[in-house]
Amino acid sequence: MNKKQSFCMTILFCVLIFGFGAVTLITPDTDYSETENRTLAQMPSFSLETLLDGSFEADYEEYLTDQFVYRDGWIALKTGVERAALRTQINDIYFAQEDYLIEAHTGTFTADQATENIEILSQFVGNYADWFGAGHMTVMIIPNAVDILRDKLPAFASPYDEEEYLSEIKASVSGSTAAADGTVWFDAGEVLRKHSDEEIYYRTDHHWTTLGAFYVYQAWAEACGYVIPDLDTYEIETVTEEFEGTIQSKLGIHTVMDSIKLFQNPDMPSYTVENVGTGESSDSLYDYGALETKSKYDIFLGGNNALTRITTDAGTGRKLLLIKDSYAHCFVPFMLSEFDQIDVLDIRYYNQELSALIEEEGYTDLLFLYNASGFAEDTSLAKLLY
Repeated sequence: MNKKQSFCMTILFCVLIFGFGAVTLITPDTDYSETENRTLAQMPSFSLETLLDGSFEADYEEYLTDQFVYRDGWIALKTGVERAALRTQINDIYFAQEDYLIEAHTGTFTADQATENIEILSQFVGNYADWFGAGHMTVMIIPNAVDILRDKLPAFASPYDEEEYLSEIKASVSGSTAAADGTVWFDAGEVLRKHSDEEIYYRTDHHWTTLGAFYVYQAWAEACGYVIPDLDTYEIETVTEEFEGTIQSKLGIHTVMDSIKLFQNPDMPSYTVENVGTGESSDSLYDYGALETKSKYDIFLGGNNALTRITTDAGTGRKLLLIKDSYAHCFVPFMLSEFDQIDVLDIRYYNQELSALIEEEGYTDLLFLYNASGFAEDTSLAKLLY
């Protein structure tokens, strides 16, 4: 290569690097990524303190990553190149058998936050052991697809951290006084493994399917002494066959589309749904408008809210506090016949004292339902102790 060619290559390289950087800075920031279904980082505030402690640099790097011009296109290009090179794991996502995209969750279950969250949950269970009493408090951590669908993973994948982490949670909560009779921990993984050949997780999204939720509810109902539903009880309605979830969004390419199914029970009691924060109410657990958006899973309960109150005419005398992440959203409809009131609380968005709510409402039962990676990564669980 002669000097003229070298000079042209250098100029082209500088234009690409600094040109895209300049365009990124002058392009208006985007608040939300519809493709990735998440809020994007915004320009951090500068101060001498944040500069010296390194937080400004870290936040600014995250800002540039999220706001980089044509970001979605670059993600798709990167994924396409890596797939052409026959890579089976990209962006911590396995390209698994039967068109499954499965998150590896590398490092999630060995991080400090994951360990801290076990300690918080164990303390929370111990604090309310006497309040709820034996048989009225359940901890249900749902394994992710990487744990249950191991037979579909590429060769040499090693998804063992999650199973060990779940064992640590079980041991911790079982060591509390509330677990003396062994009923606090519910092993959802044992149930799901029996159905691993069925579609119990979405192929393109991190959630379990309604079918997976049904199997776990069925087993939990039996353990609690509730009416045990049969699959034939429900009228199964496919509301969309064009669902591309959060995992697909991280890759930026199209693979397959998932179906979302609702399990409708004709004998479900009458109920009302209230968003306690806004006061808005509805007579449906489902937000069909979400099917017109990228976030189609939000059809269940309309997505995440701080506190949603469901009041039924089941006449059981039981009131449930459900502390959850979004895995619980498709689980809730199965519970309506067993409780007169179900308060669905997302601790990530709830900023009042939890202890005051529990005392005021006088709940008879508590269910803590998270998915494993969501629990391990949640930075807001300390609010359980307020």
